[in-house]
Amino acid sequence: MFRWLWSRRGRWSLQGWDTFAGESYPILGSYATEARAVVAAKRYLQKLERQQPTAYSGGQEGIQDRVYVLGPDGHSYRAFP
Repeated sequence: MFRWLWSRRGRWSLQGWDTFAGESYPILGSYATEARAVVAAKRYLQKLERQQPTAYSGGQEGIQDRVYVLGPDGHSYRAFP
């Protein structure tokens, strides 16, 4: 387990937020740079649009899930399409 934690040190990751359930969930992946994490977040948002179409979910302003970019220092921010 410690080896896994050590390997993620200094890495960027993504986290999902299920707006309907009101809880977070992990999104698999680990990125060496913020830019790569942002590209992955936008790709995941495109996947969400296919799974939870704006016409039914209200999109990012409705109950469609949200995606956050997590920095290696613990800060995070919401990704937008």
